[in-house]
Amino acid sequence: MDAQIAINKAASKLLGKSSEKYMRRRFKKLKEQMKEISKEQQSIREGQRQVAVKFKAIEEECEQLRKETHQIIRQSANTQIRLSLMFNILMAREQGDFSKAANLTQLLREIIARDNVSQSTNP
Repeated sequence: MDAQIAINKAASKLLGKSSEKYMRRRFKKLKEQMKEISKEQQSIREGQRQVAVKFKAIEEECEQLRKETHQIIRQSANTQIRLSLMFNILMAREQGDFSKAANLTQLLREIIARDNVSQSTNP
């Protein structure tokens, strides 16, 4: 054990001041590199945060578009039903089936009233 310590001391004396300067320069350079890496990591974290914020905004926009698309599909189906009823009312009147025309007209009124109520509760 004592021999190892003696060897280390002898090596330090042989290497002298130039070795110590080299180690200090190297240590300083490593510290600078670590600072640079730290800055880069901070930049990466900030970029990841910005991407997360943008991704959340896109998800919210997609959800809004899904809701709007669903609303449009529902409105289109309701319009199709109304048009079909109107056509059947016209056909019943042409054929002189006024009872059927009256029933279909009443059904159309009920559908329109129901849709108006649901539209006023769901703006």
